[in-house]
Amino acid sequence: MSSRDIPNRVALYIQDPGNPQRRGPAQASAHSPPHPSHSLPTSTRAAIRRGIPPSTSRARMAAMAPHHLSRPAAAAAATAAASGAVSGALSRHRAFPSTSCSPLRLPLLRAAAARPARLSAAVSTAAPTMEAAAMDAVAKWGLTPLSEADPEVYDLIEREKRRQRAGIELIASENFTSLAVMEALGSPLTNKYSEGMPGARYYGGNEVIDEVEELCRARALAAFHLDPARWGVNVQPYSGSPANFAAYTGLLQPHDRIMGLDLPSGGHLTHGYYTAGGKKISATSIYFESLPYKVSSDNGYVDYDKLEEKAMDFRPKLIICGGSAYPRDWDYARLRAIADKCGAMLLCDMAHISGLVAAQEALNPFEYSDVVTTTTHKSLRGPRSGMIFFRKGPKPPKKGQPEGALYDYEDKINFAVFPSLQGGPHNHQIAALAVALKQAMSPGFKAYIQQVKANAVALGNHLMSKGYKLVTDGTENHLVLWDLRPLGLTGNKVELLCDLCSITLNKNAVFGDSSALSPGGVRIGTPAMTSRGLVEKDFVQIAEYLHQAVTICLNVQEEHGKILKDFKKGLVNNQDIETLRAEVEKFATSFEMPGFRVSDMKYKD
Repeated sequence: MSSRDIPNRVALYIQDPGNPQRRGPAQASAHSPPHPSHSLPTSTRAAIRRGIPPSTSRARMAAMAPHHLSRPAAAAAATAAASGAVSGALSRHRAFPSTSCSPLRLPLLRAAAARPARLSAAVSTAAPTMEAAAMDAVAKWGLTPLSEADPEVYDLIEREKRRQRAGIELIASENFTSLAVMEALGSPLTNKYSEGMPGARYYGGNEVIDEVEELCRARALAAFHLDPARWGVNVQPYSGSPANFAAYTGLLQPHDRIMGLDLPSGGHLTHGYYTAGGKKISATSIYFESLPYKVSSDNGYVDYDKLEEKAMDFRPKLIICGGSAYPRDWDYARLRAIADKCGAMLLCDMAHISGLVAAQEALNPFEYSDVVTTTTHKSLRGPRSGMIFFRKGPKPPKKGQPEGALYDYEDKINFAVFPSLQGGPHNHQIAALAVALKQAMSPGFKAYIQQVKANAVALGNHLMSKGYKLVTDGTENHLVLWDLRPLGLTGNKVELLCDLCSITLNKNAVFGDSSALSPGGVRIGTPAMTSRGLVEKDFVQIAEYLHQAVTICLNVQEEHGKILKDFKKGLVNNQDIETLRAEVEKFATSFEMPGFRVSDMKYKD
């Protein structure tokens, strides 16, 4: 079913009178029991029509008569005329075949028609006790800058700018986007509702929005070197996790079987993770039956032989490749062969390496995958958004397959995004993504990605020269995974101390970890600081700062103990931490900052 075939909401209201939620008042009354108020005495119903509570006594009603809200003769005449007009209009409307509405409904319509007269009488006969507040002028509420409209939020943003500029950002899933992308994110495109696809919207006024989305889709295919006759793309997902779940929803039925890389092996929550005790953590594992494959305990690489063995036993409908903490490239050809052998589709989640793929600095998942998903704010250096790419057109010849068979992913995935899982797309995000995709097609972006990879190698090599253990003994992409277990440290302790030193990284599970709350490693990425212009020698210096941070950790743990609450006591008023933070901030502020101008910052020191 095409997304263009979804019935219009208004048509659904008119064409489906049998639906209780869609009935008009006359139709509903034919199916519903009489309203309790129908059995009330005529005088009480009349009182209700005049807005008087049923419990009000006749004497009280009489006393209320001279009140300024009582209707003068002219207002009563206006009410009668309006009621007659409403009755006549209803009798001509096919949803209301007659004006014999219930005694409750029609008086309500009459009362609604009478309200202007009653309010007019009140204004003309009563002295106002308080002047009503006027709306703010547009210039006041709609054109006031943030610094004046909300100084509190403005100050928080300025403090975050200072934190970003003065720190070393090493979280592998983060990056610094451009000023142009931020301008698109803050544009008037955020005002527009545009449910549906270009050319098939549920709202009017989308002629410009259609152009924005079509431009973004065209740039997405061009940025990843794809033939529009063989590949399509949906750019409406709000981010990577929604993109993944939309792809699963479109391709699978509830409780179909899937296989993805296990989280402690470097996979992602949305690939079907559940704990060793069987607790289902991700919605993917709740709605689908998942079986993880893992990396080898010997070398940290994906064990494709065991993956194939598991797949032949489990017979998944979908195999997912891609990870969030896997420092090596993927053997897509082998994955395709395994998927074909067990009758599965192959989906690649390239969220972390999409920038590398666009720059052709990583193996190409499109050559072998049926569907490819991605976020857009990691190595692609765009806004927080998501994309789903899907094959279309004729399928390659295959034994047992009808001649001329076509891929049917497009309609299924588009329908899963909307209306199954999302409402209106975020048009400001889509425009910002279009900007980032244009930037990703420039020669400078390819040089940037090459530098990202070189910086990761330089960082990893310096850490290993100090005797530290990296998973897979190095990297082929934008990150390294540091195994801290040989040191007797946990990732959360190192993350905590690094935060105090203005170094941002994240604790991360390492294969063999027994506790997700106390993982044995940290993940370190190079895209963000490379966006600030850092090269290999700068990342050698960063590796040295990390070495100093780990040394402080070991000293604190030796003095205060391994229990986290005791460890934290050693971080208070720690002179070594203060010294390292001062060095880090001096180093970080010496580099340029994309996205905003330092000269405009409130806090520059």
